Formats: sequence, C-alpha cells, structure tokens
Amino acid sequence: MKKIEKIQLGNNGPEVSKLGLGCMRMSSVWGGPTPDEKESIATIHEALDQGINFLNTGDFYGAGHNELLIGKALKGKRDSAFISVKFGAIFHNGQWLGLDLRPVAIKNFINYSLTRLGVETIDLYQPSRMDESVPVEDIIGTVADLVKEGKVRHIGVSEITAEQLRTANSVYPISALEIGYSLAERQIEARLLPAAKELGIAVVAFANTAEGLLTGELQAPLADDDYRNHFTRFKGDNLVRNLEKVDILKRMATEKGYTPTQIAIAWVNRQGDHIMPLVSMSRRSRLPENLAAMEIVFTPTEMETLNTTFAIGAIAGGTYLQR
Repeated sequence: MKKIEKIQLGNNGPEVSKLGLGCMRMSSVWGGPTPDEKESIATIHEALDQGINFLNTGDFYGAGHNELLIGKALKGKRDSAFISVKFGAIFHNGQWLGLDLRPVAIKNFINYSLTRLGVETIDLYQPSRMDESVPVEDIIGTVADLVKEGKVRHIGVSEITAEQLRTANSVYPISALEIGYSLAERQIEARLLPAAKELGIAVVAFANTAEGLLTGELQAPLADDDYRNHFTRFKGDNLVRNLEKVDILKRMATEKGYTPTQIAIAWVNRQGDHIMPLVSMSRRSRLPENLAAMEIVFTPTEMETLNTTFAIGAIAGGTYLQR
C-alpha cells in the first residue's frame, strides 16, 4: 500500500490525509442499531495507523455518542488525529426537528463537544448546513470568536450555496467545504465547486456512492422499509433507468479489477488535488478497499465514459442532496 496523499485545508491551513474517515455510521443512524464499539474504535486506530488522520463527526450523531466514541479512541492519540465536527442540527427521538444556529446555541454546543471528545480544541468546526434564520455573518463570526478563545483551530462550512460560501469566507477564512458529491450528484460543479477553488477552500466530499446507488449492489424494487423509498431517485422507473447507468460503472469496475464503490470513490478523488473523498466506515475490513481506491487512475477514455454516462441530469429523480 502506498503512503496516503495529503491535502491542504485552505490557502494557509494544515495538511491532512486526502482520504477522510466519516465516523457517522459508528453510531445509531436514524434510530438504527449501534455498531460494535470495540470494532469502531479499532477501525479508528487502524485508520490512523494507515495515515488517515481526518476524522469527521457531528455533535448530533447518536445524540453525542459519536463524539464520546471518538474521545475514547483518541485517548493517548490526540496529536495523531485531525477532528472535524459539525453542529447545529436538532433531533428528537431520531427525528429531524431543524437547525439552531443562534450564537448563544453555538457557544453552548462547543463546550459539550469539547467535553465529550475529551479535548481542549476542535481542529475544524462547522455548521452542518445553513438556513435563513440566522445571518451567515453571525454564524461564522461566532465561530471566529471561538477561534480567538482557543476552542477551535479552523472554520469549515457544510451544505451551503456559492453565495453563502463567499459571504462566510469574507467574515473569516474558510478552510473546508463539506458537501455531497458523486458521479450521481454533480450539480455543485456549476457554481459551488468553482467558488471553492477560486477561494482556495478544500472540498470534503461525502456520499460518494450516492446513498448506495453506485455500489453495484442495489436492485429494483427496494424493500418496503428501505429509507431510500422517500427519494424519487429510488422509485419505480427512475430506479430502473438509473441502475442501467450503474451497469456501465459495474462493467468498468470489472475490467479494471475493482469494485463499483472503489471506482466511485476514485472518480471523486481524481476531480482535483483540493478534493477529499470522505468515506464512512465502522469496520476495519473496509479500510484496504477504500485505501486502494485512492490509487486508481483512469485513462482519458474511461474518464470520458464516466463523465458522459453520469452527466448532470443523467440520473433521474432526486434526494435530499438535490440542489
């Protein structure tokens, strides 16, 4: 296995691993079961040993469980990890209630996160998304105050428009933009990605397999209790047509000796030196596959095939990531 590449966060920010470890699935997601804690901690340790030092979490993942888990995993290893935390989402009994981005709430959230993580400073702190209830200037300005207090090192944003990104960066230099990005979700290429590149902001790209659409394992129709039935992309003829596109991805994967998931991650990785695939894992067995994906290269013909097959608008229907 080659040594993992690095990516710089922001124009003058730190260097971190170009593959990020998403820790969300190490906690109960949408009321589901909690994965084995020992295995989750072992996964974090193995990731760190392999050079993956970017750990992504949210204070609302498992109602704080995720941060507590990471805190346990990093005892004696704090200096080897870069911790990225999202805040602002409000849940009750596993149900989404909305956002709380008031300055007073942010100042409250940070202290709970620091306590659960068992650290004095969070490396990257970011609102989980933006709404119209609080001005961007007030949100970023509050986090900038936390930087001055020594509770935060760098500021990030997530689920944001190009206009909001420019506003945020004018208040305080933004180091990273966390956003959903995949072969099946490319709308951000029109305005948001160019804005981030212009401003020197790194892109932390999650949902590389588009809710599992690009794994090559999905079949139509979905089970009645599958959460993806809420999204038009996974319904009826839309799913049938979308899986026909995925068949092309599967053929390329077979020809290259990889899995469709690896090809999907590799495509995101090859979109630029400033783009980091953020991959959720809760088992050590996933690490070799995802690390290997970072080494995949495409011929110009292969890249053209992927870009044409999965051109903007080629995937029918939408998800919560649709913009």
